[in-house]
Amino acid sequence: MTLNATVANVTARIAQRSQTTRAAYLEQVDQASARKPGAERLGCANVAHAFAAMPAEDKSRASVLLAIPVVSATERGPNIGVVTAYNDLLSAHAPFQHYPDLVKDEARKWGATAQVAGGVPAMCDGVTQGTPGMELSLFSRDVIAMATAVSLSHDVFDAALMLGVCDKIVPGLLIGALQFGHLPIVFVPAGPMGSGLSNSEKSKIREQATQGLVGRAELLKAESAAYHGEGTCTFYGTANSNQMLLEAMGLHVPGTAFVNPGDGMRNELTRESVRTVLQLVYAKNFTPIGHLVDERCIVNAMVALLATGGSTNHLIHWVAVARAAGLIIDWDDFSALSDVVPLLARVYPNGSADVNQFQAAGGPGYVIRELLDAGLMHADVMTVRAGGIHEFTQKPVGVNGQLAWEDIGASKDESVLRSASSPFSLTGGLRLLKGNLGRSVMKVSAVPEACHVIEAPAHVFNSQEELLEAFSTGSMNKDVVCVVRWQGPQANGMPELHKLTPPLAVLQGQGFKVALVTDGRMSGASGKVPAAIHVSPEAASGGPLARVLDGDVIRLDAQAGTLQVLVDPQAWNARAPATMSPELQAANCRGMGRELFTNLRKHALQAEEGACTWL
Repeated sequence: MTLNATVANVTARIAQRSQTTRAAYLEQVDQASARKPGAERLGCANVAHAFAAMPAEDKSRASVLLAIPVVSATERGPNIGVVTAYNDLLSAHAPFQHYPDLVKDEARKWGATAQVAGGVPAMCDGVTQGTPGMELSLFSRDVIAMATAVSLSHDVFDAALMLGVCDKIVPGLLIGALQFGHLPIVFVPAGPMGSGLSNSEKSKIREQATQGLVGRAELLKAESAAYHGEGTCTFYGTANSNQMLLEAMGLHVPGTAFVNPGDGMRNELTRESVRTVLQLVYAKNFTPIGHLVDERCIVNAMVALLATGGSTNHLIHWVAVARAAGLIIDWDDFSALSDVVPLLARVYPNGSADVNQFQAAGGPGYVIRELLDAGLMHADVMTVRAGGIHEFTQKPVGVNGQLAWEDIGASKDESVLRSASSPFSLTGGLRLLKGNLGRSVMKVSAVPEACHVIEAPAHVFNSQEELLEAFSTGSMNKDVVCVVRWQGPQANGMPELHKLTPPLAVLQGQGFKVALVTDGRMSGASGKVPAAIHVSPEAASGGPLARVLDGDVIRLDAQAGTLQVLVDPQAWNARAPATMSPELQAANCRGMGRELFTNLRKHALQAEEGACTWL
């Protein structure tokens, strides 16, 4: 299949604008690759420290420097570094508790060793939503990247496995892994929890609670029925979008993303990740992750995101991931791809199905196959598997206790997954909005078409708490564009604003024209309310949202791709931007550890630049 012209053009312009940065990155990768392997690089004392706690048999395999009798050269094998996001607070990461033992056991079968190189923090936006802790969430990605770098900095590894699933964890692990781009690296997921209370029923009860129609006990019962066991949350938010993108990039064992933690194949798929990374090492001429993640690989991830209606958070995170590999992408690239990439999946919040239904209908393999067959993905990319990206169009199955892969076949549920020739929509459901309020993005795949254009007076809020208070008093029962500012990376760390979705959905359900405009985030769960999010430049850096006044008429037009305040241009340009009050500034930087993130807020780039803190 001939590659789609727009996909080819976007890929070419990314490569062109990234020539200098990509060349510098690859030079660093190649210099690291030219060194001696594993522990041979280090002095005896360094090696002795690194392997002191290893069983004697593992020591002899991992090091050629230790003065330990070795029966034969075949006993000296590669050493795998394991970076884990395990904790038992996050349902998605609790299954990782026993993965290191599986990894070590499988590595020994192949003449290799494995060590837990380090752990990275993993926080849950579901727990911190609407609390001060949420203001650490976005920057936790860069903390995770740094923790990954610290873990691998011991430099005694021939390969690595990354154990992580959720929102900021996978982007952080990937950014950190790309700093060790000379290594073969495979990502290892844990899968989603089983289906519980449906996402639509959960949202309905949340809206009822917002209106005071149900109490805390009933709401907690519903939430606990939705989030009820080990595994990722079952809606298609950032965590599950992560897994779709890793499949599209060829960084998983094929078909691993959405196999449940309790499934009989789960352990064998984890063992297969060990075999996969070791096959790369033993091949000698393997492609390390730094070369594997090139502009084609990044574009494949972007296309997969759009085709599945994935999380808008990745318009920030994958910009940062690309930059970690010396590649520069922007929202114009996403917008151009969205114009030609069809929407193939309806998974909550842009449908009623959960990720288990998505998997049962055909899952990532079906999507990747359809995109490849339609010429919408690069088929010539390198992956962690010898068979390339086409291996990722199949699903794993158990045959006589062994793993095998088989064709996905047709969609098992066309209300969830459709072919590229008969999609839910001809476009990817993402709109880039531009105008005198800056640049922002809007996820339209879940928004009713009648709400794609909203024009109404602005009501300006300086925090999400102000909006919630206004809703509770009834002062928002009108057509309104809610402007929530001081929510960007430099202001308060850019928290997600999901607490705003239920009240705005209630107003929309009552027949009012409602929209949200913010320099904050709404993630993959933004839902049916039209929301212009990630507005850049943010208000805290003097962006246009700082000039908006109550009563200014704002027009959000997803069809034309515009975000405008309808104020006389001369008066608008003469208007001085507001500044954050000292009280709000203090509230944004004190308590819950936020003091420690001061420098990250100070140095953060704009959302469209990935909100990176290291550049």
